[in-house]
Amino acid sequence: MEIIKEIMIKDAIVRIVRGDITESDTDAIVNAANSYLKHGGGVAGAIVRKGGAVIQEESDRIGHVPVGGCAITTGGRLKAKYVLHAVGPRWGEGDEEEKLRNAVRNSLKLATEKAFTSLSMPAVSAGIFGFPKERCARIITNEVSSFLETTATTLREIIFCLMDEDVIRLFAKELGHLEENN
Repeated sequence: MEIIKEIMIKDAIVRIVRGDITESDTDAIVNAANSYLKHGGGVAGAIVRKGGAVIQEESDRIGHVPVGGCAITTGGRLKAKYVLHAVGPRWGEGDEEEKLRNAVRNSLKLATEKAFTSLSMPAVSAGIFGFPKERCARIITNEVSSFLETTATTLREIIFCLMDEDVIRLFAKELGHLEENN
């Protein structure tokens, strides 16, 4: 994993890395999930292929999670012990920006409830769900920053684990704006 950029926000380091989220050794990773927690393609499919069928089996027991919500399973064979399944919006379904903010915020809240200190997150909804990448980067970075600034949390490291070069550039730009304003 290659570190692209990192900044401090309050008591936490926020880092962008180029790499495969299934290789993250944080307490938990965030999965860009659909409402039915069927992990067939994109980040979700990669997580289940690497972590094993137990992740899908636990997800099946959970069932439905509304858009903007988040659920937790174990990490199976992943380095991360847990997977937080954040249900981001599909572009075009309506109120997408607020739904994405909720998915990110609910992931951070659940990680805090579980007393996790580190979390890796992809660009939720920017892949097969078609959310515009620039807006996605702005919303996710701002939501993470706002959460860290205003919430008592156990999180001390949040990693944006990204592979798409355009998304990496956009997240780095947004972290740059946050750094200028701190």
